[in-house]
Amino acid sequence: MAEQKPVKIMETVLRDAHQSLIATRMPTEMMLPIVEKMDKVGYHAVECWGGATFDASLRFLKEDPWDRLRKLRDGFKNTKLQMLFRGQNILGYRPYADDVVDSFVEKSIANGIDIIRIFDCLNDLRNLQAAVNATNKIKKQEGRGHAQVALSYTLGDAYTMEYWTSMAKKIEEMGADSICIKDMAGLLVPYKASEMIAAMKSATKLPIQLHTHYTSGVASMTYLKAVEAGVDVIDCAISPFALGTSQPATEVMVETFKGTPYDTGYDQNLLAEIADYFRPYRDECLASGLLNPKVMGVDIKTLLYQVPGGMLSNMVSQLKEQNAEDKYYDVLREIPEVRKDLGEPPLVTPSSQIVGTQAVFNVLMGERYKMATKETKAVLRGEYGQTIKPMSQEIIDKVIPGEKRITCRPADLIENEMDKLESEMKEWKQQDEDVLSYALFPQVAVDFFKYRQAQQEKVDMNVADTKNGAYPV
Repeated sequence: MAEQKPVKIMETVLRDAHQSLIATRMPTEMMLPIVEKMDKVGYHAVECWGGATFDASLRFLKEDPWDRLRKLRDGFKNTKLQMLFRGQNILGYRPYADDVVDSFVEKSIANGIDIIRIFDCLNDLRNLQAAVNATNKIKKQEGRGHAQVALSYTLGDAYTMEYWTSMAKKIEEMGADSICIKDMAGLLVPYKASEMIAAMKSATKLPIQLHTHYTSGVASMTYLKAVEAGVDVIDCAISPFALGTSQPATEVMVETFKGTPYDTGYDQNLLAEIADYFRPYRDECLASGLLNPKVMGVDIKTLLYQVPGGMLSNMVSQLKEQNAEDKYYDVLREIPEVRKDLGEPPLVTPSSQIVGTQAVFNVLMGERYKMATKETKAVLRGEYGQTIKPMSQEIIDKVIPGEKRITCRPADLIENEMDKLESEMKEWKQQDEDVLSYALFPQVAVDFFKYRQAQQEKVDMNVADTKNGAYPV
């Protein structure tokens, strides 16, 4: 008998699956009725928070994201809950002071999160340390909280096996509990995954989790080879919200490993009931146009150009607006050049948008960096952190001549801001968590607070002027 090593699965249907397929629009009321069944599966964890869920809840669903978390925590009695956290950017789009990071980690765990997956768009570990420390502090005090550091997977001559193994060692040294390889664009192919998992396993004792997307069509095979190579956990989505730009299907991976040393032991009948629950909602999303069939296929360009799907569609719409669709291939050729100029960062939000937009400008202007976006300038100044390779000195001299560059951890230059944020929004504060909602999305949060107050005071929303935020009582 071969040694039994059951692979564990993290279920993404309550976060990344619907973020990838229907722009994070699944409301809490859709989630709650199935929680009890999901809790019986024996998942390693259920990802249900973080990423874009926070913004979408406040902005589009008129829900309090903290309330969603509390309700899910209440329902999941036996299963760990996981969130995605953008390092020093938390869930927003700018770096925050350490006191905001500390407070957000503390409140996330207090409201029910067990595992915090922390990543940085440049893989600059300095941008992750504050969140790891904050998680470890709570773990020490309360015995709860798990810091998982995610490495954004990418290709390029700087990203050698030596790079990945040395990063794994550093992550262990910084006090993380586990490592995730976060392949947001579906670039990790099967045999490369075998090699990478084996190499990282030899470099660290930490558990390794693999996250990928089905965009390029190879993800299930990649998981198969990764599991054979010893990966501990894989991220999957229940079948109605799997594939396309989402993850491989949970039931397919469970069936694949059945009767092998990697058998998950999950009950397919129970998984079928969970799939049956989500299927009508998926059909509803297709009928309403919320789920676009385009995101459900395979986009092989992802592998050919090593560009994430979202970045490609962004680029196409930018070219369309300028009546320059004939420049598509010129821009595709320019993207790796810009990426090289900027120190070869992984292409993940926000670095993918920054590189893509700059490539479009370079081609349309007929001269490289004749016009640079403010984000490109910020990257060159070091405001996002340190890139794996040095940035092009020639481009620095052209775009930000004579400007001072940041070499320290960017957040070292940001003073504590919790007190200031609280004083700015105190008229709306009903719970400590409201300060954090405001910190991340000031305008969106205030609009939500006004709406919440109107609901509490039983305002007739039919006569409310929601556009201008006027709610007559």
